[in-house]
Amino acid sequence: MSKLLTRYICQQCGRTSPKPLGRCPQCGAYGSMVEEVLQAAPAAAHAAPQRGLSGRSAPRRLSEIEGDIEDRLPVPISEFARVLGGGVVPGSIVLVGGDPGIGKSTLMLQVALEMAQQRRVLYVSGEESERQIKMRAMRLTRDHKKEELPADLFLVTETNLNTIFEHVREVVPQLLIVDSIQTIYLPELESTAGSITQVRDCSGRLRELAKSSGLAVFVIGHVTKEGVIAGPRVLEHIVDTVLYLEGDRFLSFRLLRSVKNRFGATSEVGVFEMRERGMEEVPNPSEAFLAERLATAAGSSIAVTMEGTRPLLIEIQGLTSHTNFGNPRRTPNGVDLNRLMLVAAVLTRRAGYNLSEQDIFVNVVGGLRVNEPAADLAVAAAIASSMRDLAVRADAVLIGEIGLSGELRWVGHMNARLHEASKLGFKTAIVPRRIRRGEPYPKGIEIIEVRSLREALHFALVPSDTKEK
Repeated sequence: MSKLLTRYICQQCGRTSPKPLGRCPQCGAYGSMVEEVLQAAPAAAHAAPQRGLSGRSAPRRLSEIEGDIEDRLPVPISEFARVLGGGVVPGSIVLVGGDPGIGKSTLMLQVALEMAQQRRVLYVSGEESERQIKMRAMRLTRDHKKEELPADLFLVTETNLNTIFEHVREVVPQLLIVDSIQTIYLPELESTAGSITQVRDCSGRLRELAKSSGLAVFVIGHVTKEGVIAGPRVLEHIVDTVLYLEGDRFLSFRLLRSVKNRFGATSEVGVFEMRERGMEEVPNPSEAFLAERLATAAGSSIAVTMEGTRPLLIEIQGLTSHTNFGNPRRTPNGVDLNRLMLVAAVLTRRAGYNLSEQDIFVNVVGGLRVNEPAADLAVAAAIASSMRDLAVRADAVLIGEIGLSGELRWVGHMNARLHEASKLGFKTAIVPRRIRRGEPYPKGIEIIEVRSLREALHFALVPSDTKEK
């Protein structure tokens, strides 16, 4: 008779322990250790398992291995291909994560419909019925006609991973999509589907399948508000590429962000807009984010941020209001709270703006989130503009990091940012003064170099006598 083994696993970081703990020693979370009961396999079952669809592995000379850096499967959706690094690499496993209802299944079904026009695709669903997926596929196509659905797109609703491997052997696809990893299970494990053990072992088997057969695998995973799930955060070290679909569910824009990519640049971003017929690409996101901007309003400035290799122009709005409480509020939406407090402190101490009795609200339009310090100057200008009720120059972009002494510091990819601003019709850029001379600035845009925040605000804010009535 086999013996039952018990261990405890942290739901947040995956740390294991042989005994129960009130606090995880790795991530410090309280009450996150859950019990996992494992069935010890008989001695005969401890033979080496078959890896993927192939048998034994054998060492080979690196020079004899075929394949080069451009050996990718093309993806017709250009924004999706951009985030992947140019296309799908055969034999890779990609994790697509995001909050429930953000649009992961819709996006991956669109990718399956497009890829199946030229190659065989197997879509495995463990959450929805075949009829539900068929109805969504019909909605995503232009006309509701059966002939428009590709013949090489195969669909199966299955949660047993061993059965899924049998379907892979029968269909022999070039692309496998699993929706979602939380519903897939291995029957030889005692734990339930969605547990850390099941998710980790199933993902490991899928990785072995991809590496041994050359099949490209996409795995969908959910993230809850607390992040305490056996999903993307546990699997990031297993897969080759991690993509996160971000955005506000109440807004139409979605950002597909690459946070890990062994075959391309990390932090690359693709921009989509959720519409009735699925995700539509936004080829010029900067123009879309600035479409509803009121240029003459106080409290609005334009920053140029880098998302991977792509510069994006975004509108930053600031609002100050006299506080009715003892402690003034600092409320950011899309920017880091600590960064906002730093900018407000520098404005008060170095630029002469008394914000100690002012509530400050900062918002990044479009549901984006800005993490880089290059937007510091634009945030400061938006706050100062609202404080003095003076508009920021409508044709100007502001780029620069603010130091604690009130100085402005240089940021990277400056020419790429300026090229994007010039392409969208901006005539002026207020940037930090550079110490070393390097690549010349692009033509068609006036560059105003400044050393301090006070000097930058002098050029950025429009005097009241020239402001439009």
